[in-house]
Amino acid sequence: MTTMYIPALAAFGGSAFGAVSTIMSGWFSRRRKLRERHHARSFEKRERLYKSFIEEASRLYADALVSDRVEIPQLVGLHTLVGRMRILSSDDVVHAAERTGRLIIETYLSPNRSFVDLPDFIEEMDPLRDFGEACRSELLNLPAR
Repeated sequence: MTTMYIPALAAFGGSAFGAVSTIMSGWFSRRRKLRERHHARSFEKRERLYKSFIEEASRLYADALVSDRVEIPQLVGLHTLVGRMRILSSDDVVHAAERTGRLIIETYLSPNRSFVDLPDFIEEMDPLRDFGEACRSELLNLPAR
């Protein structure tokens, strides 16, 4: 009588194994897709944040070169972007953004520049170089979760 159950149990075991493996495969596949989607969203969120910071900092730096009038609300806007970076970004990116903010404030405090002064401060004209390099390094090394 036990010999009759062996083929039935083997068939049932094969079916159960097939069902479990299909369920597990679907679960792993869905989990991987969700992880990839999360990674892509994180990457895009950082890109938008860095783009906003670069646009705002560039505008403020250009204004600081030719104006003594500090626009506190715009500086607060820049500081807000740095605060958001503290949540999402690495320490290198945050420090580079803070250095850029300090440079903008120092530029407001320094004498105004004109086109004639351009050769003297040509090296200073890219205050976002360190920030851009830190962002690129972070985005390239962003771990896939």
